[in-house]
Order: sequence, then structure tokens, then C-alpha cells
Amino acid sequence: MAAVPYLPKNAPFTAEDIDVLNQLVQRATPLQRSWLSGFLAGLDAAQGQTAGLVATAQAPRARQPLTILYGSESGNTETLALKTKKLAAKLNFDARVVDMADADPATIAKAKNLIVYISTWGEGDPPQRAVDFHKALMADDAPRFDGVRFAVLALGDTAYVNFCQTGREIDARLEALGATRVADRQDLDLDFQKAAAAWTDKALEVIAPAEPAGATTVVHVDFKGPGAPEDDDEPRYTAENPAQAEITALVNLNGSGSTRETWHAEFAVEDPAFVYKPGDAIGLYPDNDPDLAADLLAAVGLAGNTDLQKKLMASFDITTLSRPLVDGYAKLTGRKDVAKLLEDGELARFSADRQLIDLFETFPEKLAADQFVKLLRPLPGRLYSVASSLKAHQGEAHLLVGAVRWSSHGRTRKGVTSTYLADRCKVGGTARVYIKPNRHFGLPADGSRPIIMIGAGTGVAPYRGFIEERSETAATGKSWLFFGERNFTNDFLYQLEWQDHLASGALSRIDVAFSRDQPEKIYVQTRLWERREELLGWLEEGAHIYVCGDEKGMAKDVDTTLARILAQSAKGDEEAGRAKLKELAKAGRYQRDVY
Repeated sequence: MAAVPYLPKNAPFTAEDIDVLNQLVQRATPLQRSWLSGFLAGLDAAQGQTAGLVATAQAPRARQPLTILYGSESGNTETLALKTKKLAAKLNFDARVVDMADADPATIAKAKNLIVYISTWGEGDPPQRAVDFHKALMADDAPRFDGVRFAVLALGDTAYVNFCQTGREIDARLEALGATRVADRQDLDLDFQKAAAAWTDKALEVIAPAEPAGATTVVHVDFKGPGAPEDDDEPRYTAENPAQAEITALVNLNGSGSTRETWHAEFAVEDPAFVYKPGDAIGLYPDNDPDLAADLLAAVGLAGNTDLQKKLMASFDITTLSRPLVDGYAKLTGRKDVAKLLEDGELARFSADRQLIDLFETFPEKLAADQFVKLLRPLPGRLYSVASSLKAHQGEAHLLVGAVRWSSHGRTRKGVTSTYLADRCKVGGTARVYIKPNRHFGLPADGSRPIIMIGAGTGVAPYRGFIEERSETAATGKSWLFFGERNFTNDFLYQLEWQDHLASGALSRIDVAFSRDQPEKIYVQTRLWERREELLGWLEEGAHIYVCGDEKGMAKDVDTTLARILAQSAKGDEEAGRAKLKELAKAGRYQRDVY
């Protein structure tokens, strides 16, 4: 790459400014320099003219087509795709964003330039909305991608063995089908934001066509003044920019005889820009358990280092036993027994129901503070479905959180965020929260549409917000709630509120399933099957179905039951029933928020 020349000493700036500009220009990428050049050209063109004027190029290049394909479970890759489209538009790309749920390989194979953002779900699976596309791409009859230039960014979680598995598969498959990789795949962990932005800049720079001789890149500039949002869908408070919220309520909703511990928490944020919709998620940044932080420091020979203990509590993940961490510890210490954990599934066997503390106590070594910290990854926030409507609770967000506690391998364990909320948060204190939009789990725009809401335990959270929203907007559509828990007496979450909504008409109907109140187990899917004829009637009226909860348990069983119910009109053909369920999902009438 040719060296970038320095500004001459006779440039019309002070010596100090020349030094600053030289530092900026030398470390900027060609893409960043091009953007800055266009911005300044647009600024000059707009001087003295009306606000919102768009600067024009002396010799604008042809718009380059770009397809941005994403597959998402929690919305991270969707957000990256939408941000990339905005950036690409400024660089004169003709960019379109495509959800894998709405895509097929034959159409994508016609793209000239392709950027893929894909996450991995669970133990190496594609996101639910991307399953069909992934299957078709991997099939023997998948189309050729000759002439397609592509780059893949993969998101995952190093806590899982098959880290970024789906991204690796798609990257390799596109190459095998004849596509040309123009940027190396990057696999990113939960703290992906900065690295993803840098990768996107480089990918666009590689894909961007060469400038014609003498041409000037001009950026479309909107001079509305400072603070104008680029996109109404982009929340102000994100994982990178959380809000400081006051904790205004903390209530354990379970009775004294319950085996559960489910906390209703209320957070107040004064800024009117703290905006969410029913169905969105609220992220909560926890502090780690101080006792666990102290035990970890003792295990690596750093007991009594109070400053480091505070850093561990506030900034680092001190529970997740991941493959990169084990690999780093093995290389740092030279221990062959630790390195052996990385062979032939040993790590999966060792880490079952264990945490980071177990590694250091089982294979103890003394570490320096900086060595220890370098092994750790940043402490991630935890997302929870919002349990309120802003229309009903202005300036507030409510959450429903089940405290997680268990014992294994002789040690008492605690869920990081749930017990932070249950044990260490106090009313009047503060917490860091942010908004994660969920564009695929929300009320229908038409308030007259019927809705069927299915959830167990904390999976009922978003439906509280749904019903509050419908009550505040005087929506006329019918609403039906299926709710499951263990015991009626101790575990009927928000019971009095549901009764009030039934009395007001905001909630039309509720069916409950308490699994431990009788000898035979009764679950929400049991109630669905019992009410199948009425449920089919609601669907014929255009009802939307929602499922929220554990994907491997309740949500999977509900999915199977709904397919069986829909199969009735096809003489019991469950494949036909599943096809109908997919049709409902394509139409946005079957939405799932599962974890």
C-alpha cells in the first residue's frame, strides 16, 4: 500500500493543527479518508444554502449493488446489517438488507456483492429464522454462486463448544459453490461491537469500486444540526451506551411456599429518549458476586487485592468457562493437564455444570494481576423481555426475572444477573440498562386483530406489556392468554392484574396450567390441545400467535402441538400442519421470543 503523504509545513493551519491532522490522516483507512473528503466537499457546497441540501459530486461513480444478508436470533446481526446499509448508502452503494427468513439461495446467488452477518444459536445451530435458508444452502442441489464476491461476519458465544459454527459453515459453503471471498471471515464473541464496525469498514472498502480518474467522492450530508437521529429505530440507549436507571420497585411475586423466586423489578429513566415498544428487550448490566470474585482471586494467589476485586465485580465475566480461556490458561502456565482438556471432548465433560472458579481450583497456579485479567472477557449484559408498556408507565421499564440458584460439584452457584437483582439491588439504588429492539416480536399494527399469547413462568413477561398497551390504546381485538407454572397458590404471576384486565375487557380469556397441582402433569401445550377447535376459530379470524419461553422445553413442545392442531384440516398430516405454521411465521402471525 502506498504511503500517505504528510501535510506540507506551509498548509494553512497552525503547526499544532498540522501535527494533529497528520496523525489523523496517517492512521485513517482509505474509506475513512474518502468519507471525510466527501463530507467537507458537501459542507462547502451547503454554505449559505438551505438546510438539508445534498452536495453533488463532480464526477459521481456508478452505484455499486450490495446485498446485506443476515440471520439473527436476538437481533444483533440484524442491527449490524441495518447499520451497514446506512454506511453503504453514504458510500454510494445501492444496498439492500435481506433477512434469511425471507431469502432463498437461488435469489441470493444473483447478487454481485454480498456481506453476510450470521449468529450461531445454542450448540452450533443456525438461528430459528435462518434454518430453512441454511438447510437449502447446504443441500446438494444448492445453486452455484459463481461471480459473487462475499464476506462473512460470524457472531457467537465462546461459552459454547461450537463457537460461530454457522458462520464457519456458510463461509466455507459459499466458497465451495464458486463465490469469491474478498475479506476474511471474522468470528466475534459477545463484545463484538467495535470489532464488527472495523470489519465492516474494511469489507466495504474492499468491495467499493475504484474511483474514476479525477473523481471526487461526495457524501450526502444532512445539515439538520447536532443531535438529529439517523434512524428512528436506533435506540439512544444501547449496550455501548446504557442509561443509569433508578430502581423503584423490587417484589418477589412467588408465595412463601414456592420453589421459585421470581422478581418484578421497575426501573425509572428520566430521559424521554428512553423509548421501547412492547415485545422489545431490556438489557441489564449486573455486578458480579463479591464472594465469588474474592474466591477467584484466592485461587490464583491474589487474595486481598481489593482494587482488582472491584474491577472483577464491575467489568469482567468471572463465571463462564470457555475454550479460549482454557487455551489461554494452558499456554500461560504450560500445564499439559489443562491443555489436555482441549482434546477429544474433554472440555465438555469437565465443564458440565462447572464454572471458571473450578478450573483455577482444580489446576491451581499463581498468576500476576495483569496475566489473570488478560484471560477474562468483558462482563456482558443480560436481556429480558420488557414486562410493561410505556403508555401505561411513562419513563419506566419493568422486568420479570427468575432468580437462578443451584449446587454442583460441592459448590453453591448463582445466576450472575438474576441474583445481582435479587440479592444486591435495592429500591432507590441505580442500575445500568439499555434497549434491544425486537422487530420480530410485537403487537399487530391493526388493533382489531385477535392475539393468542402462550408462555410459562417468566415467559409471561411480554404479555403484560401487550395487554397494557392494548388497554391504553383501546384496541378492540380479542386477546387470549395461556399461562403455565407449578402451583396455583404460590406461582400465579400477576394474578390480580390478569383478573383486572379480564374485568375491563382488555384480556378476553385466560387458560392456565399448573403442573404440580394434580398427580398428572398439565402444561400449556395440554391446554392448547384441549382448546384446539376454538384456537383454530381464532386463527380463521386472523389471530396472531406468540410464544415466549424456554426454546428446548416449553417452546419446542408448543410448536409441535400447534403443528398437530393445524394438521387437523389436512386429515392429520403433521407435515402439512408444520407447513401451515411456517406460512403463519412468514406472514408475521406466528412469532417466538425464545431463549
